[in-house]
Amino acid sequence: MAGTGFLGIIVVGLLVFIGSTHAQLQMNFYANSCPKAEKIVQDYVKEHIPNAPSLAASFIRMHFHDCFVRGCDASVLLNSTSGQSPEKNAIPNQTLRGFDFIDRVKSLLEAECPGIVSCADVLTLIARDSVVTIGGPFWKVPTGRRDGVISNVTEANTNIPGPTSNFTTLLKLFSNQGLDSKDLVLLSGAHTIGLAHCPSFSSRLYNSTGPGGVDPTLDSEYAANLKANKCKTPNDNTTKVEMDPGSRNTFDLSYYTLLTKRRGLFQSDAALTTNSTSSALINQLLSNPLKFFYAEFAKSMEKMGRVNVKTGSEGEIRKRCAVVNS
Repeated sequence: MAGTGFLGIIVVGLLVFIGSTHAQLQMNFYANSCPKAEKIVQDYVKEHIPNAPSLAASFIRMHFHDCFVRGCDASVLLNSTSGQSPEKNAIPNQTLRGFDFIDRVKSLLEAECPGIVSCADVLTLIARDSVVTIGGPFWKVPTGRRDGVISNVTEANTNIPGPTSNFTTLLKLFSNQGLDSKDLVLLSGAHTIGLAHCPSFSSRLYNSTGPGGVDPTLDSEYAANLKANKCKTPNDNTTKVEMDPGSRNTFDLSYYTLLTKRRGLFQSDAALTTNSTSSALINQLLSNPLKFFYAEFAKSMEKMGRVNVKTGSEGEIRKRCAVVNS
């Protein structure tokens, strides 16, 4: 009995330890140390995103890419550290933009409360507030993240799901972060906004197994249109294409509708229809009101925003988001 009691203490202690990794993320973490912090972020976003709504997609993508490498610690914002090539240089991150926007918000926060608000929280809040500003879903953002001091290009290339990934690969990369197939489908729904560059999907138009090199899982009419009017050559590296044609700045369900019509732009989009569980969720989303998608998407965003966060004395609070403190 004594041994059982001792084991119970160990188990309870372990659970407390595990829980503590998230315990220091809390709503209004800066209420006392920098009470205006979240309003400063929100006001700047509300002022500027209406003039550049496509940045909403950029920030949610940046947040996603950040969390998949060493957790949500703003390592994606760093320039070279210790002579090491940073995450910014990774193939999936070479088309990220909005770093200067984040720097401007951070400078406002530093002027208000020097050394208090982390870049990791700034990025997480900007991602949420920019999506809300274009009319998309709201989700809770508990704060208290701290900033990482390591940024590695290889880790980013390895851990960030790519546009050519199949379902098995996607699920493995999500599972590595504690996310499941439901999160995979819901977070992919962010492809309802934003643009893609031709290289991320041109292999489906020119180097696949169907007639003319077209991927047979891609709707032939859609493929023909893309080849004739968008990515006119296999080597086009500059043209941008709407991921959700006709409503790229509207956070809606049309992305999922396109998937059912074999018009998902990426191979990774089409992959969501190759699994019975993910296909069932897509159909469930399409058979319910938009608010159902918003509520489910919010849950997955909140879950992702907690991935491997640094809290307490881990990491640091960077003074400038692109460089570690000296």
